[in-house]
Amino acid sequence: MSTGEIKRVIIIGAGQAGGETAQRLRQAGFDGDITLIGEEPAPPYQRPPLSKAYLKGEYDMDRLLLRPASVYAEENITLLTSLRAVWIDRANRRVRVEGGRELPYDVLVLATGAKPRKLPLVGADLDGVHLFRTAADADALRPRMVSGAKLVVVGAGYIGLEAAAVARQLGLDVTVIETAVRPLARVTSPEVAGFFLDEHTRQGVRFVLGGQPALIKGRDRVTGVALSDGADVPADIVIAGIGVTPEVALAQQCGLAVENGIVTNRQCLTSDPAIYAIGDCAARPIVHFDERVARLESVHNAVEGAKIVAAAITGGKPHVEEAPWFWSDQYDLKLQIAGLFQGYDHIVLRGVMADRAFAAFYYKGPKLIAVDAVNRPAEYLGAKMLIQTGRTVAPSELEDESRPMKEIVAAAR
Repeated sequence: MSTGEIKRVIIIGAGQAGGETAQRLRQAGFDGDITLIGEEPAPPYQRPPLSKAYLKGEYDMDRLLLRPASVYAEENITLLTSLRAVWIDRANRRVRVEGGRELPYDVLVLATGAKPRKLPLVGADLDGVHLFRTAADADALRPRMVSGAKLVVVGAGYIGLEAAAVARQLGLDVTVIETAVRPLARVTSPEVAGFFLDEHTRQGVRFVLGGQPALIKGRDRVTGVALSDGADVPADIVIAGIGVTPEVALAQQCGLAVENGIVTNRQCLTSDPAIYAIGDCAARPIVHFDERVARLESVHNAVEGAKIVAAAITGGKPHVEEAPWFWSDQYDLKLQIAGLFQGYDHIVLRGVMADRAFAAFYYKGPKLIAVDAVNRPAEYLGAKMLIQTGRTVAPSELEDESRPMKEIVAAAR
C-alpha cells in the first residue's frame, strides 16, 4: 500500500509511544483518520515522574500529560480511553474492542507497552503490596508514603531505587531486597552499582543483597516479608520492582513474530506489512550497535519509534536514529546514560566518585559504546554525540580532566 492510500490509522496503546505517534502523524501532514485506543482513563502521559516527583507529591496529573486533553479533539484525533482492544483481524484489517465494536484500519500501530511483574509469592495480593507502573498505581501508594512507615522494596533496579530515594526523603524506614549481589546488576557496571549502593546506605536505606523473598506475611494487610533463610523484614508497604514483561498478547493472537517483544525491522514494521510496533512492547535492530535486536524500555525509545513510524506512514524523510539514552533521578543525583554497556571489556572513569560527580565510559576494544554520567551533563552529552556519530577517543584523553569534554569531542575521529 502506498502512503497516499493510507486513510485510517489505529494506534493501540495510549502511552508515550502511542501519543507521540498520533501527534507526529499530524505534524507530518497526515490528514486521514487517527484513532488512539488506551486502557487507562487519562490521555497519554509521562511515566518517569511517577517514581519521582509525582510520588513525592510535587506533580499533579496535569503536569504528567504529554499534551492537554483538548489537543486531541482540536487535531481531529479520536482518543478512546478506558477501552481495551481484544482482537486483531489481519485478513480484513479490523480491530475489535471490548463490547464487540470493530474498527477498520489501513495501518495499525501496536504501542501496547509492558506490564509489571507480580511477585510470585504467597501474600502478593495482600493490601499494602503494590505494583508500580501506572498513575493509578502511584495514586494508590502515595497516601501510604508517610513518615515512619516501613517500606520494603523488592528489586533494586531503577524504579526500586527511585522509589526508595523518595521514601527516605519523606521519612519512611526503607529496606531493599535484591536477589543479585548488587543493585542495578542488569543495567550498569559493578563500579557504578557500588556507588549507588553506598549513596543509598548513607541515606539510611538498608539492603538485603542476595536475598530471596519466600512469602509476604499478613492476614488482611501486609506485615512483613519472610526470606528463604528464615529472616523476617517488617513492612507496612511492599513495592514490587522486579521488572516488566512486554505486552504481546494481541500480537501473538494474530500471529505476528514475537521474541522478547514484537519483532520488527529498523522501520518498526512487524511481520505484517500493515502493522508497526513501537515502544516497550517491541524489539528492533539498533543501528549504533551492529543491528543488534533489543527491546528498550525508555522515553527515548518510545519517541524514536513514533518518529520512525510517522515518517514511514507519511512517506517523509526517514528519521535519523539517535543513540539510545536513559536517565534516573535519585536524591540529588542525576544519572544520565547514553549507549548500551552490555559487552564492554574495560571502563574509564572521569572525575571522582567521592565528589558525587563523575562519568564512567564503557569501551569494547577501542570503541566507546556507553557512558554513565552522574551529575556530569557535559560528559553525557559528549559521549552521546560520539556514539551517535561512530567516533571514539583514547581513554587517556578522557582521564585528562584539564581538557574540557567539548574539546575532546571536537577533536575525536
